[in-house]
Amino acid sequence: MRKIKPLKDNWLFVKSAEDASDALTKDGEPISLPHTWNALDGQDGGNDYHRGTCYYIKKLAKPELTDGACAYLEFTGAAMIADVYVNGVKLAHHEGGYSTFRVNITEVLQDDNTIIVALNNEDNTICYPQKADFTFYGGLYRMVNLITVPALHFDLDYCGAPGLKVTPEINLSEKSATVTAEAWTSKDAEVTFIINGEEKTVATTDKHAEATFVIEDVHLWDGLVDPYLYMAKASLESGDEVTTRFGCREFKIDSEQGFFLNGRSYPLQGVSRHQDFKDVGNALLPEHHQKDMEIIKELGATTLRLAHYQHAQEFYDLCDENGLILWAEIPYITMQMKSARENTLSQMEELVVQNYNHPSIITWGLSNEITAASAVNDDLLENHRLLNDLCHKLDKTRPTTMANVFMLETDSPILDIPDINSYNLYFGWYLGELEQTDEFFDEFHQQHPDKVMGFSEYGADANPQYQTSTPEKGDYTETYQALYHEHMLKMIEARPYLWATHVWNLFDFAADGRDEGGKHGENQKGLVTLDRQLKKDAFYLYKAAWNKTENFVHLCGRRYVDRAEDETEIKVYSNQKEVTLFVDGKALETQTGKTVFTFKVRITGEHTITAKAETCEDQIQIRKVDTANPDYIFVKRAPVTNWFDGELDPTCFSINDRLADINANEKAGAIISEMMARGASERGDVAEAVKDNPALQRMMGRQTLVSLFKQGGVDDESIRQVNRILQGIKK
Repeated sequence: MRKIKPLKDNWLFVKSAEDASDALTKDGEPISLPHTWNALDGQDGGNDYHRGTCYYIKKLAKPELTDGACAYLEFTGAAMIADVYVNGVKLAHHEGGYSTFRVNITEVLQDDNTIIVALNNEDNTICYPQKADFTFYGGLYRMVNLITVPALHFDLDYCGAPGLKVTPEINLSEKSATVTAEAWTSKDAEVTFIINGEEKTVATTDKHAEATFVIEDVHLWDGLVDPYLYMAKASLESGDEVTTRFGCREFKIDSEQGFFLNGRSYPLQGVSRHQDFKDVGNALLPEHHQKDMEIIKELGATTLRLAHYQHAQEFYDLCDENGLILWAEIPYITMQMKSARENTLSQMEELVVQNYNHPSIITWGLSNEITAASAVNDDLLENHRLLNDLCHKLDKTRPTTMANVFMLETDSPILDIPDINSYNLYFGWYLGELEQTDEFFDEFHQQHPDKVMGFSEYGADANPQYQTSTPEKGDYTETYQALYHEHMLKMIEARPYLWATHVWNLFDFAADGRDEGGKHGENQKGLVTLDRQLKKDAFYLYKAAWNKTENFVHLCGRRYVDRAEDETEIKVYSNQKEVTLFVDGKALETQTGKTVFTFKVRITGEHTITAKAETCEDQIQIRKVDTANPDYIFVKRAPVTNWFDGELDPTCFSINDRLADINANEKAGAIISEMMARGASERGDVAEAVKDNPALQRMMGRQTLVSLFKQGGVDDESIRQVNRILQGIKK
């Protein structure tokens, strides 16, 4: 009989020691799992969170083992590189902080046992991730389990896999499913499978058993509509048994019409998610996962991109149960490391075999923005071909994909490797104008009509403190973020050929190297704050477009109370067709439309604004003030009409020149390069790593310096000063 015991309590944490033996001599901090040592310092900015080797120690009484029974330690998340010792014997080394691995401890067990786990999250060249825009938390941040099994048991030694694999093949016309069940055992024996009430007993060959079942009148796993799950069970005469849930669904992806689920068009419009939480880091409890799922369900998303690594089994289970369509990926990100090829392959193998049975997952992601800081060379291409081949060897039912950085040329050979592709585009935030996103996809689709393309990341940072009636890119206002997403929502809805779209990001997340937008250590592109307490206006835009089950109306700008303008814009998001706006209890106007409703309101004092749609109602307070509230402005500056004094000398450089022309001059280029380097450092390791990318330089070179400065939030006086300097340099 298999027994699984969570080892939650009575651990000692030692932050610094010479080695595992030395850790035993230290006074450790008593902790319970899950635990990360970067819960606080990984979220406070400065790029100085603790990265090194720390130790976890636990005393363990010997479990009862009879007749050749075995004992394993199961680690469901140990970041990043782990060495496991039991009674002074090193039993395992594991590279990769996001997947399950197990250690057979049977042979070294004594009556009283000491477990030491050494974990390392420091910078290295062998284990991904290394350069990425998120904090690399260290710790035993998911549960450790003690598993005891009889001598004859289902396999526990291969890549953390469950030992039971289920592959449904659907026939929609006959409403049936052919289900293949496979199991692996510690020695040859007979395996009894039970699926949908039918039982089959088969003998293993080379410790592998396989049986086929036919389910008539099959109950489909049908996304948000009906995420029905079947149960499969495999058992041995020793009493060991394993179970897994699975879903019967069929999907296809078309380069013109997008995603189809169970024979019908099923647009994949959703968000991405990181696995961290304010003051908790990535040491999430079940209630954190459940809270995130509740917010996703409220939003009405049909798809999630679980970035940029393997997530917890608890969350994959929640996605199965709630009908979300998933993109799952490994942390092969930003920068190619020649010495880490084997690590990409091992992390991919673990991702696929551990998550094969989840019906929510429909694609395996090979990499994310890997060309941001690396050239597309033979080594990079070969690494991706190997990953792609490995995915298809392990799983013949799902396509592969990758998220390409926005400056990757659309004729790059790397686009031919995965089955389908997506791009991360930030036009209108980091670079360029909003409309360039529309142009990019239309041009790509026209040139490559047979290639499946999606939109894997898009977003704009917003600090809810910052508000304005004149939003512009780079101002970090909640107002601009909402305007940005209004454009992107229309762009997406007009292009059904996009196989999936994913907002970056559902939640603000920790990126300790960032220092921007009035906050330290956070990427603020989330639709919801890191503590999940505040939903930004843009959240309700997507809720209005996607949520089909909850009638609602939302008034934007509730944090924009003080308004200096005489006439203000009031924006309403709703999934209702008709909205009426009331000012101080009096109906002002009724509009019919879709998703976004915009009203003009004259303000003279304090006003109560109410929006009503059917039985839904929302209310905010605003007031007229003489001068703009400085707390609403990220860069505290007085508005100006230009950034130069007097007339410009056309024979000298100015901020109105293109960056490429300025950089062509040695003296002028040196000044601008220094400013750009400082700006990149504020946006973390990734910005610093990618700033010299030739493709990015070409894109930036086509823009004027003033447009880049405004986009980057450079204050007016600094812009003036740079212009004065440039005006002193002859062309």
